[in-house]
Amino acid sequence: MPHDVSSIAVLIPARYGSSRFPGKPLALLDGRPLIQHVYEAAARTSGVSDVRVVTDDERIVRAVRAFGGLVMIVDAPCRTGTDRIAKAAEQVDCPIIVNLQADEIPLHSELLRDLIDPFVAHEGAGMGTLKRRITAQQELEDTALVKVVTDANDQAVYFSRLPIPYVRDTHTEPLRAFTYYSHLGIYIFRRSTLFQFARLPTGSLEDAEKLEQLRALEHGLSIHVWETKRPSLRIDRPEELESASAHYEKYSKPTVRSLATELTS
Repeated sequence: MPHDVSSIAVLIPARYGSSRFPGKPLALLDGRPLIQHVYEAAARTSGVSDVRVVTDDERIVRAVRAFGGLVMIVDAPCRTGTDRIAKAAEQVDCPIIVNLQADEIPLHSELLRDLIDPFVAHEGAGMGTLKRRITAQQELEDTALVKVVTDANDQAVYFSRLPIPYVRDTHTEPLRAFTYYSHLGIYIFRRSTLFQFARLPTGSLEDAEKLEQLRALEHGLSIHVWETKRPSLRIDRPEELESASAHYEKYSKPTVRSLATELTS
Protein backbone atom coordinates (compact mmCIF):
# COMPACT_ATOMS: atom_id res chain seq x y z
CA MET A 1 0.00 0.00 0.00
CA PRO A 2 1.35 3.46 -0.78
CA HIS A 3 2.71 5.38 2.18
CA ASP A 4 2.37 9.05 2.99
CA VAL A 5 4.64 10.79 0.46
CA SER A 6 6.04 13.04 3.17
CA SER A 7 7.42 10.19 5.28
CA ILE A 8 9.91 8.33 3.06
CA ALA A 9 13.38 9.61 2.22
CA VAL A 10 15.91 7.92 -0.06
CA LEU A 11 19.51 8.63 0.90
CA ILE A 12 22.31 7.57 -1.46
CA PRO A 13 25.74 7.25 0.19
CA ALA A 14 28.50 7.92 -2.34
CA ARG A 15 32.25 7.98 -1.87
CA TYR A 16 34.92 8.68 -4.43
CA GLY A 17 37.58 6.35 -3.08
CA SER A 18 37.24 2.66 -3.91
CA SER A 19 39.95 0.01 -4.07
CA ARG A 20 38.32 -1.75 -7.04
CA PHE A 21 36.91 1.28 -8.85
CA PRO A 22 38.13 4.76 -7.80
CA GLY A 23 35.67 7.49 -8.75
CA LYS A 24 32.92 4.99 -9.53
CA PRO A 25 29.95 7.34 -8.80
CA LEU A 26 31.20 9.67 -11.54
CA ALA A 27 31.88 6.99 -14.16
CA LEU A 28 29.76 7.59 -17.25
CA LEU A 29 26.98 5.28 -18.38
CA ASP A 30 25.04 6.37 -21.45
CA GLY A 31 26.64 9.82 -21.13
CA ARG A 32 25.63 10.40 -17.51
CA PRO A 33 27.42 9.64 -14.23
CA LEU A 34 26.30 6.53 -12.38
CA ILE A 35 25.20 8.62 -9.42
CA GLN A 36 22.77 10.50 -11.65
CA HIS A 37 21.18 7.26 -12.86
CA VAL A 38 20.69 6.08 -9.28
CA TYR A 39 19.35 9.45 -8.13
CA GLU A 40 16.86 9.78 -10.99
CA ALA A 41 15.62 6.21 -10.54
CA ALA A 42 14.91 6.95 -6.88
CA ALA A 43 13.18 10.22 -7.76
CA ARG A 44 10.87 8.37 -10.17
CA THR A 45 9.64 6.03 -7.43
CA SER A 46 6.05 6.73 -6.44
CA GLY A 47 5.56 7.67 -2.80
CA VAL A 48 9.06 9.08 -2.33
CA SER A 49 9.35 12.82 -1.79
CA ASP A 50 12.93 13.30 -0.58
CA VAL A 51 16.00 12.02 -2.44
CA ARG A 52 19.52 13.11 -1.50
CA VAL A 53 23.08 12.02 -2.16
CA VAL A 54 25.25 11.84 0.96
CA THR A 55 28.98 12.25 0.40
CA ASP A 56 32.24 13.60 1.79
CA ASP A 57 33.78 14.44 -1.60
CA GLU A 58 33.52 17.80 -3.36
CA ARG A 59 33.79 16.17 -6.81
CA ILE A 60 30.61 14.25 -6.15
CA VAL A 61 28.96 17.35 -4.67
CA ARG A 62 29.67 19.29 -7.87
CA ALA A 63 28.44 16.47 -10.11
CA VAL A 64 25.15 16.08 -8.22
CA ARG A 65 24.47 19.80 -8.21
CA ALA A 66 25.27 19.94 -11.93
CA PHE A 67 22.33 17.67 -12.76
CA GLY A 68 20.05 19.44 -10.27
CA GLY A 69 20.16 16.87 -7.48
CA LEU A 70 20.16 17.46 -3.74
CA VAL A 71 23.31 16.59 -1.84
CA MET A 72 24.34 16.50 1.81
CA ILE A 73 27.94 16.70 2.98
CA VAL A 74 28.92 14.40 5.84
CA ASP A 75 32.68 14.61 6.13
CA ALA A 76 33.06 12.96 9.52
CA PRO A 77 34.79 9.56 9.41
CA CYS A 78 32.23 6.78 8.79
CA ARG A 79 32.70 3.02 8.83
CA THR A 80 30.17 2.28 6.08
CA GLY A 81 27.61 3.88 3.82
CA THR A 82 24.83 3.15 6.30
CA ASP A 83 26.78 4.89 9.06
CA ARG A 84 27.10 7.91 6.76
CA ILE A 85 23.38 8.09 6.04
CA ALA A 86 22.65 7.69 9.76
CA LYS A 87 24.54 10.93 10.35
CA ALA A 88 22.69 12.58 7.46
CA ALA A 89 19.33 11.30 8.73
CA GLU A 90 19.73 13.45 11.83
CA GLN A 91 18.87 16.36 9.51
CA VAL A 92 16.09 14.58 7.57
CA ASP A 93 12.62 14.64 9.12
CA CYS A 94 11.30 11.29 7.87
CA PRO A 95 10.37 8.22 9.94
CA ILE A 96 11.38 5.82 7.15
CA ILE A 97 14.78 5.97 5.46
CA VAL A 98 15.85 4.04 2.36
CA ASN A 99 19.57 3.48 1.84
CA LEU A 100 20.13 3.06 -1.91
CA GLN A 101 23.75 2.31 -2.69
CA ALA A 102 25.37 4.47 -5.36
CA ASP A 103 26.24 1.52 -7.61
CA GLU A 104 22.79 -0.15 -7.59
CA ILE A 105 20.75 1.33 -10.46
CA PRO A 106 17.06 0.34 -10.43
CA LEU A 107 16.01 -0.38 -14.03
CA HIS A 108 12.32 -0.46 -13.15
CA SER A 109 10.62 2.61 -11.72
CA GLU A 110 8.81 0.60 -9.05
CA LEU A 111 11.65 -1.64 -7.83
CA LEU A 112 11.95 0.35 -4.61
CA ARG A 113 8.25 -0.16 -3.95
CA ASP A 114 8.93 -3.91 -3.75
CA LEU A 115 10.79 -2.99 -0.58
CA ILE A 116 8.80 -0.02 0.67
CA ASP A 117 5.30 -1.53 0.47
CA PRO A 118 5.85 -4.73 2.52
CA PHE A 119 8.03 -2.85 5.01
CA VAL A 120 5.35 -0.24 5.65
CA ALA A 121 2.71 -2.97 5.97
CA HIS A 122 4.87 -4.83 8.51
CA GLU A 123 4.78 -2.43 11.45
CA GLY A 124 7.12 -4.59 13.51
CA ALA A 125 9.92 -4.48 10.95
CA GLY A 126 12.82 -2.17 11.76
CA MET A 127 15.15 -3.04 8.89
CA GLY A 128 14.58 -4.66 5.52
CA THR A 129 16.18 -5.37 2.17
CA LEU A 130 15.64 -7.15 -1.16
CA LYS A 131 16.78 -10.38 -2.77
CA ARG A 132 16.58 -11.66 -6.34
CA ARG A 133 16.93 -15.19 -7.66
CA ILE A 134 20.32 -16.14 -9.12
CA THR A 135 20.00 -17.83 -12.51
CA ALA A 136 23.61 -18.03 -13.75
CA GLN A 137 26.53 -20.03 -12.38
CA GLN A 138 28.85 -17.07 -13.00
CA GLU A 139 26.75 -14.94 -10.65
CA LEU A 140 26.78 -17.65 -8.01
CA GLU A 141 30.59 -17.77 -8.06
CA ASP A 142 31.12 -13.99 -8.15
CA THR A 143 32.36 -12.87 -4.72
CA ALA A 144 31.32 -9.29 -5.49
CA LEU A 145 27.70 -10.49 -5.67
CA VAL A 146 26.46 -11.04 -2.12
CA LYS A 147 24.23 -14.03 -1.44
CA VAL A 148 21.54 -14.29 1.22
CA VAL A 149 19.64 -17.12 2.89
CA THR A 150 16.39 -16.53 4.77
CA ASP A 151 14.21 -18.42 7.20
CA ALA A 152 10.55 -19.42 6.88
CA ASN A 153 9.52 -15.93 8.05
CA ASP A 154 11.52 -14.11 5.36
CA GLN A 155 14.17 -12.96 7.81
CA ALA A 156 17.85 -13.05 6.95
CA VAL A 157 19.82 -15.95 8.38
CA TYR A 158 23.15 -14.98 6.82
CA PHE A 159 24.79 -13.01 4.01
CA SER A 160 27.99 -14.15 2.32
CA ARG A 161 30.18 -13.54 -0.70
CA LEU A 162 30.36 -17.29 -1.21
CA PRO A 163 27.48 -19.49 -2.42
CA ILE A 164 25.29 -20.37 0.55
CA PRO A 165 24.20 -22.95 1.39
CA TYR A 166 26.68 -25.59 0.27
CA VAL A 167 24.69 -28.46 -1.26
CA ARG A 168 26.56 -31.59 -0.21
CA ASP A 169 24.66 -34.60 -1.55
CA THR A 170 24.28 -33.79 -5.22
CA HIS A 171 26.07 -34.56 -8.45
CA THR A 172 24.31 -31.85 -10.40
CA GLU A 173 24.97 -28.13 -10.73
CA PRO A 174 24.17 -26.18 -7.54
CA LEU A 175 21.56 -24.02 -9.29
CA ARG A 176 19.66 -27.17 -10.24
CA ALA A 177 19.77 -28.46 -6.68
CA PHE A 178 18.88 -25.30 -4.76
CA THR A 179 17.31 -21.88 -5.28
CA TYR A 180 19.99 -19.27 -4.58
CA TYR A 181 19.39 -15.56 -4.07
CA SER A 182 21.54 -12.48 -4.45
CA HIS A 183 21.24 -9.51 -2.13
CA LEU A 184 20.51 -6.09 -3.64
CA GLY A 185 22.30 -3.02 -2.32
CA ILE A 186 19.15 -1.44 -0.93
CA TYR A 187 18.06 -1.17 2.71
CA ILE A 188 15.07 0.35 4.44
CA PHE A 189 15.00 1.44 8.09
CA ARG A 190 12.66 2.89 10.61
CA ARG A 191 14.46 5.91 11.93
CA SER A 192 15.11 4.51 15.41
CA THR A 193 16.53 1.26 14.02
CA LEU A 194 18.90 3.15 11.72
CA PHE A 195 20.34 5.05 14.67
CA GLN A 196 20.50 1.85 16.72
CA PHE A 197 22.44 0.13 13.92
CA ALA A 198 24.92 3.00 13.70
CA ARG A 199 25.63 2.79 17.44
CA LEU A 200 26.58 -0.90 17.29
CA PRO A 201 30.25 -1.88 17.28
CA THR A 202 31.70 -3.52 14.20
CA GLY A 203 31.28 -7.28 14.51
CA SER A 204 33.77 -9.99 13.62
CA LEU A 205 31.52 -11.32 10.85
CA GLU A 206 31.13 -7.85 9.34
CA ASP A 207 34.89 -7.41 9.43
CA ALA A 208 35.58 -10.83 7.90
CA GLU A 209 33.19 -10.57 4.94
CA LYS A 210 33.28 -6.77 4.70
CA LEU A 211 29.47 -6.74 4.72
CA GLU A 212 27.87 -4.11 6.94
CA GLN A 213 24.54 -5.94 7.21
CA LEU A 214 26.22 -8.70 9.21
CA ARG A 215 26.63 -6.19 12.04
CA ALA A 216 22.87 -6.23 12.48
CA LEU A 217 22.63 -10.03 12.55
CA GLU A 218 25.62 -10.41 14.85
CA HIS A 219 24.00 -8.08 17.39
CA GLY A 220 20.53 -9.60 17.20
CA LEU A 221 18.75 -7.16 14.88
CA SER A 222 16.31 -8.80 12.47
CA ILE A 223 16.51 -8.03 8.76
CA HIS A 224 13.37 -8.75 6.77
CA VAL A 225 14.09 -9.81 3.20
CA TRP A 226 11.58 -9.57 0.37
CA GLU A 227 11.98 -10.90 -3.15
CA THR A 228 11.89 -8.76 -6.26
CA LYS A 229 11.83 -9.87 -9.88
CA ARG A 230 12.41 -6.37 -11.20
CA PRO A 231 15.79 -5.65 -12.80
CA SER A 232 18.61 -3.52 -11.47
CA LEU A 233 22.14 -2.87 -12.63
CA ARG A 234 25.13 -3.15 -10.31
CA ILE A 235 28.66 -2.16 -11.31
CA ASP A 236 31.61 -3.23 -9.17
CA ARG A 237 34.63 -2.94 -11.49
CA PRO A 238 35.71 -0.63 -14.37
CA GLU A 239 35.72 -3.53 -16.84
CA GLU A 240 32.00 -4.07 -16.23
CA LEU A 241 31.03 -0.71 -17.73
CA GLU A 242 30.90 -1.98 -21.31
CA SER A 243 28.56 -4.87 -20.56
CA ALA A 244 26.57 -2.61 -18.24
CA SER A 245 26.04 -0.16 -21.09
CA ALA A 246 24.54 -2.88 -23.27
CA HIS A 247 22.32 -4.06 -20.43
CA TYR A 248 21.20 -0.52 -19.68
CA GLU A 249 20.44 0.18 -23.34
CA LYS A 250 18.22 -2.89 -23.50
CA TYR A 251 16.09 -1.73 -20.59
CA SER A 252 16.09 1.93 -21.60
CA LYS A 253 14.43 1.23 -24.95
CA PRO A 254 10.71 2.13 -24.69
CA THR A 255 9.42 -1.11 -26.18
CA VAL A 256 11.56 -3.30 -23.97
CA ARG A 257 10.86 -1.15 -20.92
CA SER A 258 7.12 -1.45 -21.52
CA LEU A 259 7.46 -5.22 -21.85
CA ALA A 260 9.50 -5.41 -18.65
CA THR A 261 6.81 -3.42 -16.88
CA GLU A 262 4.11 -5.80 -18.06
CA LEU A 263 6.10 -8.88 -17.04
CA THR A 264 6.97 -7.63 -13.56
CA SER A 265 3.84 -5.71 -12.59
